[in-house]
Amino acid sequence: MFDWVPLSSYTAIYYNIMMVLMLITLFHSYQSDLFTVNTKNFAKILGLFSLFLITFYLGTRPVSYQFGDMLTYSKFYNRIVAGETPIVTKDFLFNYFLIFCAHIIGERIFFFICAVIYIIPCYVFSKKYCGSYWYFVFFIFIGSYMFWPFGTNGIRNGLGTSIFILALCFYNRKVVMYILMAVSFGVHSSLIIPIAAFFVAGVYKNPKVYLYIWAAAIPLSLVGGGFWETLFASIGFGSDSRAVDYLTKGNAYHDHFAYTGFRWDFLFYSSFAVFAGWYFIFKKNITDKFYIHLWGIYMIANAFWILVIRANFSNRFAYLSWFLMAPIIAYPLLRYKMFPNQYRIIGIVLVVYYMFTYFMYLKG
Repeated sequence: MFDWVPLSSYTAIYYNIMMVLMLITLFHSYQSDLFTVNTKNFAKILGLFSLFLITFYLGTRPVSYQFGDMLTYSKFYNRIVAGETPIVTKDFLFNYFLIFCAHIIGERIFFFICAVIYIIPCYVFSKKYCGSYWYFVFFIFIGSYMFWPFGTNGIRNGLGTSIFILALCFYNRKVVMYILMAVSFGVHSSLIIPIAAFFVAGVYKNPKVYLYIWAAAIPLSLVGGGFWETLFASIGFGSDSRAVDYLTKGNAYHDHFAYTGFRWDFLFYSSFAVFAGWYFIFKKNITDKFYIHLWGIYMIANAFWILVIRANFSNRFAYLSWFLMAPIIAYPLLRYKMFPNQYRIIGIVLVVYYMFTYFMYLKG
């Protein structure tokens, strides 16, 4: 559908589309109040526009090495189409889903379906918890740092996190929620981290504990150096040899999104959600049980990443908490009236949040 877009500009166009959406939203936030029919209509129109545009733009992209692992999936897909019988040893649900699709549809349709599974849960979550103002949460989802890479490169990981988001939409229907969490694990075994964080945060419900855990992880990581990567690799983290390679080896897979060293910029980015939860819970006295639980999941999962921050591909571990940043930042702003000019504050929050993403994209 978008094959006419030059491959070298494909990703750049996405980030610039998001920039335009951000500027339109910021301008409107200074022209209207939040709790008005005008703002609801604006959010609905821009929300549906962004939902369909981004879904089709991401989902119908050309199959190319420009999108990292996409080409690897394509080669595997075409070997199955050619009659090869694959041996599945991990991430069973995703791999059997891919094998099933390879027998009935073309690879371009398969990647489009993956895009739908990746994006729709973000819409469903935003709509369920923020109603008429769902666009603002959805924008933070699709404007998040690493949202685009995990839709085009780390596809399995991205799908797993989106199914976990869908599971949270059934927070009051525990059986359905647990089944969907199990599905997310079946898609990518790394989801064991946010799933474990979900249960830990459900047992220890004091938000101060989450803050202490997160804060303690920073000096432990600084002092421990590579100890934590070696420790988690030695216990066979995720029972996935590639995950172990992420922890212990250099750029073994020549991934464009490989990062090493203690990433202060990533830690700064992670602190956006830490500060948001601290401010809303401790300063604004938000007692919403779901929100406190959500913040707990983020804090525990992000603390794990801080411990292994020096690992190659640590951004893949970071994303196991980063995918929850959108609701943590936007949820209270769109469910509770807290400020006289709340819509302007939302506009500014969107600008600050997305400008980090845009800056990191430009930085390369």
